[in-house]
Amino acid sequence: MYRTIDELVEKVDDRNKDNKISELIGVSIDKCFIKSVANTNGTDLSKYKVIRKNYFAVSLMQVSRDSKIPIARLEDYDVAIMSPAYPIFRVKDTSVVLPEYLEMWFKRPEFDREAAFIAVGGVRGSMPWEEFVKMKLPVPSMDRQKNIVKAYKTIIDRIALKQKINDNLEAQLSGFYHHLFDDPENSDPGLISDLGDVIGGATPPTGNSGYFCDDGIVWISPKDLTGTGLKFIYRGELCITEPAYNSCSTKLMPAGTVLFTSRAPVGTVAIAMNDICTNQGFKSVIPKEEIGTAFIYYFLKESKQLIESHASGTTFMEVSSNVMKNIPAIVPKPDVAKMFSLRCGPIFKIQEENELEISKLQELRETLISSISRR
Repeated sequence: MYRTIDELVEKVDDRNKDNKISELIGVSIDKCFIKSVANTNGTDLSKYKVIRKNYFAVSLMQVSRDSKIPIARLEDYDVAIMSPAYPIFRVKDTSVVLPEYLEMWFKRPEFDREAAFIAVGGVRGSMPWEEFVKMKLPVPSMDRQKNIVKAYKTIIDRIALKQKINDNLEAQLSGFYHHLFDDPENSDPGLISDLGDVIGGATPPTGNSGYFCDDGIVWISPKDLTGTGLKFIYRGELCITEPAYNSCSTKLMPAGTVLFTSRAPVGTVAIAMNDICTNQGFKSVIPKEEIGTAFIYYFLKESKQLIESHASGTTFMEVSSNVMKNIPAIVPKPDVAKMFSLRCGPIFKIQEENELEISKLQELRETLISSISRR
């Protein structure tokens, strides 16, 4: 049975009248809550809206422009406050629809596409609340909702477990890096160019969209890394054809190359797991054999602020190849670099396997979300 959102939820407009709540949050385009970084000095927080656990908040501004509605269900806080601009709502009757099920529906790409279509006629592409609540969704039996939510939670919990394992392993390796290389006896001063070849990327000439393909030479852009948390990269969203590769100055780099985003945001680091080329948003380092991938990965990761301080530009901030090559670095003694690589090798393998499992689980999660309307 299909029902409108209006049949299932009710708007809430509680205010922080006594100023007792100070946890200020917002909703991101990725449909999750984030802590606000706004400067609230001198702001009257008594006018801000109160949101409680299992309540929803939504931003209905610029929906058609972004083709996505920032909307999320509060889980991590019992109570918080939000800007008065956010509509906040809750499920009327949890015996009719589960908040978790409703949240899954809101995460469907089809939901965003429908909302963007409706919002085209709105002022600045916004979507009035009255139009939002007219949208419909299937509401199956409570048993079926519970089964769907249980399957979804199992996937989410497994992803979280694998990510926690990887985070713990990463903390161990980062600690070992500092244990070895904070000791000046284990390295010599040098430049990033002493660690390996610094290679910039490039994009095929404008207007040659036919240069991109689904199965060709692996081509990475910063958006393939930014926000993903991936340490190991096999391919990006696009590949390029051989004519495209030959038409621009991008170079094919071998597995083990360390990729570093050199345009804002500067400092995302990853390891190429096969031959790869990139656009101009990267300055990548092909390691010298005696240095190894592991050391360069952690050096670049730990040196993000140093490298970022060398960025310049008027249109956007960027670290050029010549500048990157000449940034100061520590050059590990060969025996210490080998020791570090040997320690990292088995742990890298575990992290890589976990990332591959997380990727498969994320695909399964999206499949489950997309299949709700067929259940």
